[in-house]
Amino acid sequence: MEIKAYAKINIALDVIGKREDGYHLLKMIMQNIDLYDIVQIEKIASGITLKCNKSYVPTDERNLAYKAAKLFKDIYNIESGVHINLEKNIPVSAGLAGGSTDAAAVLKIMNKLFNINASEHELMELGLKLGADVPYCITGGTALCEGIGEKVTKIKPFKDKILVLVKPPFGVSTKEVYKAFDLSKVIFHPKTEELILNMGNNNINFVANNMKNLLENVTLGRHRVISAIKDEIKECGAIGSMMSGSGPTVFGFFDDMLKAQKCYDKMKEKYLDVFITRTI
Repeated sequence: MEIKAYAKINIALDVIGKREDGYHLLKMIMQNIDLYDIVQIEKIASGITLKCNKSYVPTDERNLAYKAAKLFKDIYNIESGVHINLEKNIPVSAGLAGGSTDAAAVLKIMNKLFNINASEHELMELGLKLGADVPYCITGGTALCEGIGEKVTKIKPFKDKILVLVKPPFGVSTKEVYKAFDLSKVIFHPKTEELILNMGNNNINFVANNMKNLLENVTLGRHRVISAIKDEIKECGAIGSMMSGSGPTVFGFFDDMLKAQKCYDKMKEKYLDVFITRTI
């Protein structure tokens, strides 16, 4: 059994507080894009095996998909094993929820494969044990995510918007970015409600000009190249550009496929991980 595990971007990422356990309280607009990994699972006699098309991706318990399979087996007392085949297209440590979306896919497939019939809500609760982005990745689409990511509210779809994504040649640790984030220094927060309203009205100009990610300054401070990529994407004709998640991937919205294609071609001369895609 196989499914597509879609990447996400953040259209807004707001930090509104901090819990006693150190977790940040978030308010994020998440959006799936048409860039995906393919996750395939088959039953085997026992244990968990994982194979991946990218040699730098760990295939043991360090992998989130592996962790998801182990968690599912433990929770539902599943005796038989699984073999996971992971076809990675989403860059890793990129702010695109590549690991989280694979984990979500594993939970969804195993739920069907073993006829557990757990509800979406149960899968989301399970997903939260693996990471804050996993509950959203279970539902996907266009959503407002709150709390530490576990409160997911579907909002009107913002689909078929053209995007160019550029990931510079390094990864970023989400944990480290949140550790360095200082809420007391924030002056302007994202206009989340206004963004949701304008997304509902398909007003891409408002969205592209007002999207905001509070983690951007932390990662930009460490990697100046991110600012340069944002500027270059805008010079190519993007309506607006921003970093996704904790970074380092930058995306730009385009109102014209020709401009997007030219931007893709230009950025591809400098960077390996460049994608032209759409919101779904």
